[in-house]
Amino acid sequence: MFSPRSWLAAAITGALVGTVVAVPASAAPVRTPDPAAHVDPLIGSAGGGNTYPGAVVPFGMISWSPTNTAGDQTNAAGANGYSYNTPRVRGFALTHVNGAGCHPGAAGDVPIMPFAGEVTSSPTTDTTDALYASTFSHDNESAKPGRYTVTLDSGVKTDLSVTTRAGVGEFTFPQDKQANLLFRVSNSLNGSEDAEITIDPATRTVTGSVLTGAFCGRRANGGVNNRKTYYRLHFAATFDRAFSGTGTWVNGELREDTTTASGGEGYATGADRAGKGSGGYVSFDTTSDADVRMKVGISYTSLDAARQNLAKEISRRDDVASVADRARRAWNDSLRSIEVAGGPADQLTTFYTAMYHSYLQPNVTSDVAGTYLGSDQKVHRLARGQRVQYGNFSGWDQYRAHTQLLALLEPQVAGDYAQSLYNLARQNGGVWDRWVHVNGPTHVMTGDPSAPALAGFHALGVRNFDVRGAFDSLYEQATVPHESGLSDKGCPGQCEGQRPNLAEYLRLHYAPQDTCHCWGGAAETLEDATADFALADWAGRIGRERERDELLPRASWWRNTFNPSAGAEGGYQQARKADGSWLWPFSPTSDAGFAQGTSATYTWMVQHDVSGLAAAMGGKEQAAKRLDTFFHRPDGSWATGGDGFRYDPTNEPGIHVPWLYNALGQPWKTQETVRAMASLVYRTGPSGLPGNDDLGTMSAWYVFAALGMYPQTPSRAEMLLSSPMFQKAWIKRGNGRTITVTAPQAAPDAIYVQDVKVNGRAYTKSWLPESLLNQGGEVAVNVGATANQQWATAAADLPVDHVPAAQTPIPNLPAACEPVGAACAQRLQYDVDGVATADAKAQGNLDGKGWSFPAEQLPAPGPYEGYLIPDTKGTAGNFHSLRGQRTYLTPGRYQALDLLVTAVNGDQQTELTIAYADGTTSTAPLKVTDWAAAAPRFGEEAAVTADTRYNVNGTADGRKVSIWRVSVPVDAAREAVSFTSPAAANIKILALSTRT
Repeated sequence: MFSPRSWLAAAITGALVGTVVAVPASAAPVRTPDPAAHVDPLIGSAGGGNTYPGAVVPFGMISWSPTNTAGDQTNAAGANGYSYNTPRVRGFALTHVNGAGCHPGAAGDVPIMPFAGEVTSSPTTDTTDALYASTFSHDNESAKPGRYTVTLDSGVKTDLSVTTRAGVGEFTFPQDKQANLLFRVSNSLNGSEDAEITIDPATRTVTGSVLTGAFCGRRANGGVNNRKTYYRLHFAATFDRAFSGTGTWVNGELREDTTTASGGEGYATGADRAGKGSGGYVSFDTTSDADVRMKVGISYTSLDAARQNLAKEISRRDDVASVADRARRAWNDSLRSIEVAGGPADQLTTFYTAMYHSYLQPNVTSDVAGTYLGSDQKVHRLARGQRVQYGNFSGWDQYRAHTQLLALLEPQVAGDYAQSLYNLARQNGGVWDRWVHVNGPTHVMTGDPSAPALAGFHALGVRNFDVRGAFDSLYEQATVPHESGLSDKGCPGQCEGQRPNLAEYLRLHYAPQDTCHCWGGAAETLEDATADFALADWAGRIGRERERDELLPRASWWRNTFNPSAGAEGGYQQARKADGSWLWPFSPTSDAGFAQGTSATYTWMVQHDVSGLAAAMGGKEQAAKRLDTFFHRPDGSWATGGDGFRYDPTNEPGIHVPWLYNALGQPWKTQETVRAMASLVYRTGPSGLPGNDDLGTMSAWYVFAALGMYPQTPSRAEMLLSSPMFQKAWIKRGNGRTITVTAPQAAPDAIYVQDVKVNGRAYTKSWLPESLLNQGGEVAVNVGATANQQWATAAADLPVDHVPAAQTPIPNLPAACEPVGAACAQRLQYDVDGVATADAKAQGNLDGKGWSFPAEQLPAPGPYEGYLIPDTKGTAGNFHSLRGQRTYLTPGRYQALDLLVTAVNGDQQTELTIAYADGTTSTAPLKVTDWAAAAPRFGEEAAVTADTRYNVNGTADGRKVSIWRVSVPVDAAREAVSFTSPAAANIKILALSTRT
């Protein structure tokens, strides 16, 4: 078996073999002169990354990229249009969203297909994309920042480049075939409500629009709630040569020599949509000239604005080469916001491609004239001081890494982005949506991500937005219930409320699973605690002490869904119902109560209170041991996904977890874990991303990892430290401030921090302060191949939490046991209602087959012969199943555990492990006879016997069933605190007493 450390070294060295160039420590690292040369837009286009390779500039409105097909015109081969492993294209669409997870993703508007051949039928009848599509070889494909080129197997070469709102395409057709450009105006990725096209041969123009939206409209867990329209994209295209022919189509009808058409496809899929829609084509005579140049502008407000955008951004003399040259310069300007030196070629490619993906969003949605489409679907104009309106906010994803990187590198953009979100919220009745597509609220995911995103902007010095107005708006939504919070439309996955059922959340201090109108109660509680901490911290920064004092206690409400008894390891996040009971059955690998993740992952989602979480788990040492298990499989290898009990680097709820070791006093484990994940799941090549890029979030994680720093909390500016991957990095804030990070010994096997200096002085903390991030400075990190287990481990050097410490370290422990003579009746967490009454036989189900005890023949609730009998009426739980959880005791020196217990579905045997306050344990067997047995088989004593069972079908079977009295020995010389057992859910405890 490899040790984790040796396995890590072998894995990292193997991952980079053949690419590492040794650089002497004394050699001065050289800045990368042309970072765009290291970008590979094809990274992430396979393996679920859902990126697109087409032409785009930083934050561009237009992104001209292929729509690949797998044989279904109502779908696409990749979630966002392109799939590397399916090289067949049916058009080059004008808009895209990077890395979104729904399939189809978003946009893909107005695919334009260069078709070599005669158009003889309506393209909508080509439902399998067999005719009006073409394969291509990746050998004939080139993707570079700002330019995309491919020669299709049909013989057509397509060369594309863009500005922010416009593009130039050059198409070279084979001279022996008819040349056409098909404008599939209705064929957006998700379909369309309407579309239109107008062809004007006299002016050599094609104009039109598509009315669409519907992001995640086919998502199974959201129903059809998102099959709705929220924007119309207008386009205006001009050509450098006359048309030799025109035509249009509507549904299955081809209309030669016509110039107008209209009609949408709808938002269904498959047969319900196939054959619908409209479009048009223009033909060219290529017998003497095979080249066609097209220039196109787009707008979300009007056709005139599309024309203006085109005229402003692309001149009459421009061609693809000139526009691509400007795009390349724009990319280098943006990518140089972080310059690195001293890394191998593959590492530079991974890094600068991650930077590239981070700059793909947000996306400009305003015109050159300052007009934009609001969330109310009305045209608005930019307010004074706002340069640009942005759209596309994948909040649940982006607030965990991307928004901080944006604020760090592009504070001006971040401020306009914040103002954009505030504008959209005001136009949406004050409600901030958690996933804005262009201008439209889609409600996708969970939580209130705008709060930590904007608070994080402010903490990182962003001020060019209405700070107080935005805060007041978010504060109102966090404190005043809104009617949308009671809606179940789109639930789960696309619930409409920004703060679902806020009134109930404020009453209970957690989101109840059964009445929260949210995706998952435990996840919503964690998200809201994160958002409330963000708002409280932001309030303190702007002098709003009353709001801070109101909101700060809510940052600790994550404790109300932390169940210390949920697992043997020391507690997990677990969903609760409105009556206070926990949602059973429970497993750390279950997603019940969570959103796109398991309890094992979400339990760590308390970045703002890591010390409190560690205390709840039993202390920092215990929490660190749990992290060890979380990141490593039983054989010591790294967990890289596919195991609900362990770390999943492919999705956002846990991407911060590798950095938590810093707060637990073991920063060297952060260093090795971050480096392992960065090397094992981020690579060059199409499958080089671990999962959906989610609008740059996964890429932003890698950028931070390579720099050796990561946001401590999403809403503050401190950065947790790890080991840099490059010998030197210059992080330029865009406000004249630069953060310089040097690590002269940086290398694939130099993964451990030896010591740190900040601005020339020895530095012993495992985190960087806000002042350095905002004012700039120099961070020098000495790295090596051996862990330094003394650096940054002192209590005074650990990251600081900014919430009050809890008076009770471990929340939700059972109330103290009740003394009864020489015993103490313990209180249990009941998970099964195993009792019914004669007039409500359907209310109980002890064995999972519908059978239960009759309440009339059980002891009355309350004290009984040294035990506490639970309520046996209604539907509340009254039996405690042994599901592998930890059962807490009131600490004491006991001689025995006296159980009132039974077994179902046959005799059951397990072993109890009793834990003591000094950290030791003892074990004892537990053997329990089936409840319907005629006599005990393991020496038990019948404590309660009933002469019948009730069934959920309303019958009684007259079969005798028993509850047994069983004693389990305990070492009275030690103080017992809890017991566990392997999962044995067929053992059911009615009551427990500890004998002194």
